[in-house]
Order: sequence, then structure tokens, then C-alpha cells
Amino acid sequence: MDATIQKITEVLELGGPVVAILILTSVATLSLVLYKLWQFRAAGVGRHIELSRAVQAWDRKELAETRAHLSKSRSYLAPVITMALSGEDRTLSERVDAEAEARFAQLEQGFNVLDMVAQLAPLLGLFGTVLGMIEAFQTLQGAGNAVDPSLLAGGIWVALLTTAAGLAVAMPTSMVLTWFEARMNRERSFSNRALRTVFAPGHAQDAVAPAPEMALAHGA
Repeated sequence: MDATIQKITEVLELGGPVVAILILTSVATLSLVLYKLWQFRAAGVGRHIELSRAVQAWDRKELAETRAHLSKSRSYLAPVITMALSGEDRTLSERVDAEAEARFAQLEQGFNVLDMVAQLAPLLGLFGTVLGMIEAFQTLQGAGNAVDPSLLAGGIWVALLTTAAGLAVAMPTSMVLTWFEARMNRERSFSNRALRTVFAPGHAQDAVAPAPEMALAHGA
């Protein structure tokens, strides 16, 4: 434990305030990611088995089975589907879409913070590198004729440390944000299909089944 603290202290001394800011940013980002993972799990994101069965039963116009599956669902979209089942007018459809979007917006809270970290962390690291390079060249200038190449080399690698820290924060943040956004895209796709099925049940079967005269014309 003491060795770890000592190592962190050395990195902070070398990288200066920029590395300290990046370390604090990484801790805050990790906390936000863990919270979003807990929120997704608590809301049942991606777990719509019973809800899918309820919608399928409604599509087959089996009301009792629809209610049975709906009562077992723990999905955050279950109240939205329940509201949709209460009527078929256009006003209700728009209200249900708005309710679903409100739930998506709640799950997407914090995405803008992750996006900001992914974009600004490399720039902050580059800013620290520029400051480090300025300091290194000032040291080199102050040495006058007694120029030691190790002074410049040491200053450069210390300066580049902030760029590496910025990239180390930005890359995993960008990957996690992309994964979160992909999950929410799938949630929207599922919600849209489920709600359209609720408001237009049985149309899929009608569209697939050929008309009797067409079947005769093809010799079916």
C-alpha cells in the first residue's frame, strides 16, 4: 500500500497539476460508469423476456396470456406497455412514446459527461505536454553552453507523461460510452417495435398469409 502511494506521489510530482486533474477525472469517471452499470441492471435494461412474450401474446390477441406475462415483467418499460394496452387512439400513442423517451433520457443521464471526458482528456494531456516542453526548453536555455542532452531528454519524457495519462483516461471512457449508447439504441428499437405491435396487433400475420386468390394463382 505504501509503495503504491509512493508511486502515485512520484507520478504527481513528475506530471504536475495536469496529471493530478486527470487522475481525479479518472476516479470520477469510474464512479459514474459503475453507477450507470448499477442503474442499467436495476432497470432491467436488455432483460425484456416476459415483456416480449406479453407483446407477442397481444399480437396473437391472447389477452389472458398477455396479462400473465406482463405481471411477471420487471422491465422499466412494463408501465409504458401497460399504458399502451389501454387504448389505440393516436393521442395515446404519442403520450406513450413520450413516456418511453422520458425513461430513455433518465438512463442516458451522464452520457454527456462521459463524452466530454473522452474528448477533453487527450487535449488536457496535450496541454500538459506543451507546458512540459516549454519548461524543458527553458531549462536547456538556462544551461547556456554547458548543454546536457539528458536535460532535454528528461524534460521531454516527463512532458509526454501527461499525453499518455490523457489517452489512458480517454480511450476506455470512449469505449464504455460507445457500449452504453449501443445498448440504448437496442432499447429504443425494442420499444418502438413493441409499441407499434401493441397499437397494430395481428398485422404481421395478415401480411405474411397470402390471399386465397393469390394462392390459387400460384397453384398452392
